Amino acid sequence: MLILPGSTSLSHFANQKLLDACQELALPVTSINAQYVHFVKVDEPLSQAQQDVLNKLLTYGPAREEVTHDGELLLVTPRFGTISPWSSKATDIAHNCGLTNVTKIERGEAYYFVTDEYLTQSQRDQVKTLIHDRMTQIVLDDMDDAQNLFITDTPGHFASVDILG
Repeated sequence: MLILPGSTSLSHFANQKLLDACQELALPVTSINAQYVHFVKVDEPLSQAQQDVLNKLLTYGPAREEVTHDGELLLVTPRFGTISPWSSKATDIAHNCGLTNVTKIERGEAYYFVTDEYLTQSQRDQVKTLIHDRMTQIVLDDMDDAQNLFITDTPGHFASVDILG
């Protein structure tokens, strides 16, 4: 799995709104940095030319600001076992650009919470409710855990149920 950083994921306004929400909950958060992170599953290593094409495809949005990775990481990704609409489109575009080695591209958001003290588990849970949709997303503590985005189960056997009988 390749891990490629992306642009800043929060506007200044959204960042301030999230920081204000943390402070309303009396969390010891002093600043927040957030950026998109791309996870790419490949069948075989990419050539330098393919890597260049992939880098260009994944450079979008506002100009990249320097995102500091200070603070506690919370990584928001789509739920494991699902394929997000963003992933479907990004993977199709990669294939149309000749990147046939790419099996799947997925995107997450890495949030770095700078605090005066470490967040307790209860405080982390409060922060998680602010940054993700629990129906479609999960929050990870480690970038390497994102490799689970690419695990797929084989479909089960079809079974019929007689609902009228």
